[in-house]
Amino acid sequence: MQDDTLPIWLPRLAVQGGPRFLQIADALQAAVADGSLTPGDRLPPQRRLAAQLDVDLTTVTRAYDEARRRHLLEGRGARGTYVAAPKVELTTVLDLSMNTPPPPDGVDFDDMLKQGLSQVLMRTDAELLMTYHLGGGSDSDRKAGAQWLEPMFGTLDAGQVLVCPGAQAAIAALILALTEPGDVILAEPTSYPGLRTAATQFGRHIIAVPADQHGMRPEMLEKACRQHRPGLVYLNPTLQNPTAITIPERRREELARIAKRCNVRIVEDDPYWLLADAPPPPIATYAPEQVYYISTLSKCLTPGLRVAFVLIRDPQERERFLVALRSFALMVAPLTAALATQWILDGSAAGLMAGVRKEARLRHWMARDILAGRYSGSGDGLHVWLELPGYWSSAQLARAADSEGIAVTPAEAFTTDTTSSGSVNAIRISLGSIKDRGRLQAGLQRLSHLLARRPESFSAAVV
Repeated sequence: MQDDTLPIWLPRLAVQGGPRFLQIADALQAAVADGSLTPGDRLPPQRRLAAQLDVDLTTVTRAYDEARRRHLLEGRGARGTYVAAPKVELTTVLDLSMNTPPPPDGVDFDDMLKQGLSQVLMRTDAELLMTYHLGGGSDSDRKAGAQWLEPMFGTLDAGQVLVCPGAQAAIAALILALTEPGDVILAEPTSYPGLRTAATQFGRHIIAVPADQHGMRPEMLEKACRQHRPGLVYLNPTLQNPTAITIPERRREELARIAKRCNVRIVEDDPYWLLADAPPPPIATYAPEQVYYISTLSKCLTPGLRVAFVLIRDPQERERFLVALRSFALMVAPLTAALATQWILDGSAAGLMAGVRKEARLRHWMARDILAGRYSGSGDGLHVWLELPGYWSSAQLARAADSEGIAVTPAEAFTTDTTSSGSVNAIRISLGSIKDRGRLQAGLQRLSHLLARRPESFSAAVV
């Protein structure tokens, strides 16, 4: 007689509990975590479990595959499927230094990738995916870009949207297209390091414009524009990297008015707008002819999707931009662009982004609880800017954290004002780069304990 009793580790499947294969995989993971299942335990054959749960065999097969992907199970041929021994970590470093989207809970990324590529290959001639393309993207890619930008701007002319191999390439091409060697670029005192890298390589000079808790100060921007006659102003106005400041709407309008009055162009690098809770309209809405808007997929979806969309209204400047881009990056890889377009048009990108946004907020709650009074974030985005107690310098803390297996980024990495005697005493903590939420928690707790100690006590302990 067949035993229809469910394994003790597997609860009854919930109707509203999400995909059934994920419910089974999650139950397996919970059972391994709490000791109900231990390494070497044999699992029921797939057909028997399917009959016990009253689901089809494919559901159980997918559940076991997902559990193997999580390194929970291992197959032993005809002998069956067993709980795997814990995977040995080859590195103990807890990386809080790289700003990447966290893996969303409940999103089967492997399946999404397979389905997306399958659709691309079904609808596109494979030869077209492996040959040269004109820069700026195909008509379909630009339409997808216009759809991606719709939450920020409403309906757009897809011809004004260009497709680039990532935001860094877009920034570099704009610098080349719109400035000359020796020109000045204005930016906030702490800003995205990639700007400084590109400007230095191209022989441009960055000058810092003072900022406050609301971002770049308009009156100081106007003064700097009249004094230095800059080629560009660079702003990252939403959940700024690294400070996580979002420039309020009124100040965005003021900055746009000054750009018009001083006839200076703004590069609005806005990778986190779609992750923010009710962000203000982009600066480009207030000065569409003065502002070049960049939105990348790598911060909202996944770093490997090296696709960014650039909104440039003027056709002559679009052409100048493409000429500059071709000098170092002829085109987006066609397969990557096609996958991004497929995901945007079929809704997969929106679903993945919603999962990333939800997971990022959960991680911010975790950081707020663990870092207690030191947390000053907004609860959105991928990072926290943590100002340090006076007894730690950011460089000291970064070195101390590194010796304890934690990677963080000190304020010096973001400094644009090289003439200043010192930068803000802070570190950036990235919340998405550690895949497992439990390991992130451990890293934040270890960092919190380190912050509570003084450098001299840490040094004594090391000795």
